[in-house]
Amino acid sequence: MTVAVLKAGGGARRPGVVPVLLALAVLAAVAGLVGLALGPLRIGLADMLAAVAHRLGLADAGVAPQEEAVLFAIRLPRVLLSLAVGAALAASGAAMQGLFRNPLADPGLVGVSSGAALAAVATIVLGDKVLHLLDAAARSWALPAAAFVGGLAATELVRRFGLRDGQASVATILLAGVAINALCAAGIGFLTFVADEQQLRSLVFWTMGSLGAATWTALPLALPLIVIPTILIMRTTRALDAFALGEREAAHLGVDVERLKRRLLILVALATSASVSVCGIIGFVGLVVPHLLRLACGPGHRLVLPGAALLGAALLTAADLAARLAVAPAELPIGVVTALVGGPFFLWLLVRRLRLADS
Repeated sequence: MTVAVLKAGGGARRPGVVPVLLALAVLAAVAGLVGLALGPLRIGLADMLAAVAHRLGLADAGVAPQEEAVLFAIRLPRVLLSLAVGAALAASGAAMQGLFRNPLADPGLVGVSSGAALAAVATIVLGDKVLHLLDAAARSWALPAAAFVGGLAATELVRRFGLRDGQASVATILLAGVAINALCAAGIGFLTFVADEQQLRSLVFWTMGSLGAATWTALPLALPLIVIPTILIMRTTRALDAFALGEREAAHLGVDVERLKRRLLILVALATSASVSVCGIIGFVGLVVPHLLRLACGPGHRLVLPGAALLGAALLTAADLAARLAVAPAELPIGVVTALVGGPFFLWLLVRRLRLADS
């Protein structure tokens, strides 16, 4: 019976895994191409191909220098970062929902986002006393480095508080995450209160999320820290399917439950901290995207984890495009766009769960 349930949870009778993943990969690719093409300066597909051929030395003339500079210096790193961050946040959200067996879980539940935010806000408000001692290159990395370390530190605190007799209790981790999030929110509130006007501008824009920091200088360090943990998260599909049956049943099926908890917490912390460190806080991607996959294709993590990564990449790239076009030539914080999409979805989800509970 247990094996039958596990196989059913894998989504074998739902839409095929390969066709769905191929469709989502095409969707992500289309979102990336549209993100490269559209903006205050529109670049057609033919012009993009000509610019690529010129950069590769396959053609003598490409497009106008302005278009080529916009394409390669601004839009391409931004689209690459949006694809990576969207995939990381969505896959992390799917993993957290599977680990906690809670459809309302997301990466921020273990304190990683709030810890990164507190460290970043502290750097913005209090860092001037230290940052002036550093050279320009070091100062440019101070904020993302602080956010990355802050996210990891908050997650480690949650994990340690969640230990009971050397074992991680999912319920205790959940409660510890709520407490750490509350403490970080209090710290952010205090620092916001004492910040001056210039600091408030940076603080508000960072806490609402932006992909404006995407540059070729930042990507070589940020992308591996985002992509590698995301890939490793997707290697836990079978263990998460077994874990959905309960910790005892998963252990009977050969899953090292404590190792799975520890591994997922570390990987989610790495992927989310790295994402937040370069983009700020971007909400709802880790909550909404896994639900869309589960509603359409079932609960099996063999499809949900990679599918969430691909759909998250497409969704965040589309959200970034909307943020760039909505008030062009200015730019909306991307967190505003994701909240406008995720907020109504979250309310619909709550209403749906209440109706299912009543029935």
